[in-house]
Amino acid sequence: MGIIKIPIGPQHPALKEPESFLISLDGERIQEVGMRLGYNHRGIEKAAEGRTYIQNIYLLERVCGICSHSHSTAFIQAVEEIAGIEIPKRAKYIRSIMGELERIHSHLLWLGVAGHEVGFDTLLMYSWRDREVVMDLLAAISGNRVNYGMNTFGGVRRDIDKQKQEDILKAVDILEERTKYYIKVATEETTLIKRLAGVGYISKEDVYKLGTVGPTGRASGMPRDTRKDDPYAAYDEVDFNVITDNHCDVYGRTLVRVGELMETYKMIRQFIKNIPDGDITVKFPRRVPAGEATSRYEAPRGEDVHYVKANGTDMPERVKLRAPTLANLQSVSRMLENNNLADVPITIAAIDPCFSCTDRMIKVVNTVNGSSNMLEWDVLRKQSIEWYRREKDVDFTELNKKYADLRKVD
Repeated sequence: MGIIKIPIGPQHPALKEPESFLISLDGERIQEVGMRLGYNHRGIEKAAEGRTYIQNIYLLERVCGICSHSHSTAFIQAVEEIAGIEIPKRAKYIRSIMGELERIHSHLLWLGVAGHEVGFDTLLMYSWRDREVVMDLLAAISGNRVNYGMNTFGGVRRDIDKQKQEDILKAVDILEERTKYYIKVATEETTLIKRLAGVGYISKEDVYKLGTVGPTGRASGMPRDTRKDDPYAAYDEVDFNVITDNHCDVYGRTLVRVGELMETYKMIRQFIKNIPDGDITVKFPRRVPAGEATSRYEAPRGEDVHYVKANGTDMPERVKLRAPTLANLQSVSRMLENNNLADVPITIAAIDPCFSCTDRMIKVVNTVNGSSNMLEWDVLRKQSIEWYRREKDVDFTELNKKYADLRKVD
């Protein structure tokens, strides 16, 4: 019959965000997978260089709606390290509580999406109904259901008082009982087990080789979790287990996530019980001294990495972030090999992808007379300005002068 190539995306019902997959098939069996990024690039890294540190907290929260606290905390930790600021202990606990509430929100969302992708829409309805418990809790604490705005340099913007602590504990009790039901479904529902078992297989060796992170890696026996390996905030003061599994497939990724939910409930109870009294923030300088730092954070999808370079002004010189999806995308091709075409949606969904987080801009290749040259940023910028002046009759001269003044180092 020969090899047939099937394009999936960038617009496709199985994809919640634009991404392009080119599937090579022999009959129904997948032989090779090609991927192409770049359909949802928003220029956030470059935008961060033209904004103050305070503005960037809220910009970087919007890298991802599900991991907004993860990205803002990773960024803030790097800036605080450069400035040599130690935040109050109570603020560390509050950041940790928010991070674990966000993990519940993310894992329940994933569980519903996974059920939907295999036709188990009842699971979607149940898990998203239960997810509302934690979403309402996040809104009560921060004022927002998605982008919480809790973080600030030197601590947090809002406290969690005794009443809210009690509300959190009540919500955790409810969610724990519901999660026990999902564990029962995952371990006893034979239709679900047969649909997920053996799908999207990736070995422990390939997980290490391809740099896979988060629940995707832990489901193949990789016991790595930044909260345990390189503790930040208050994670070095609580007891929890790193959940792993050896199924190495989508079924294993399901078991890891529901297992992590149970550990999260245990951690939240410890945070609430041991949260110290005191301030929630300390003074922070408007201008950050020159320096650079890298920050790691265990987001719900896996390790989130932020790099910040400061030049002594109130704006960063460089902000670079590596979202978990970028680390996990390389493993998707390996997971899909020798699977059926019908397994593509759930295999992609199993890494819980966020393509908005992942997309970046690279330098443009300019081909002249058969030879290729990489365009540096300054050259590309000048060409863009000239194009707008010539084609759109738009002159950025005055705007460029203001931008240059803002970037001057005192």
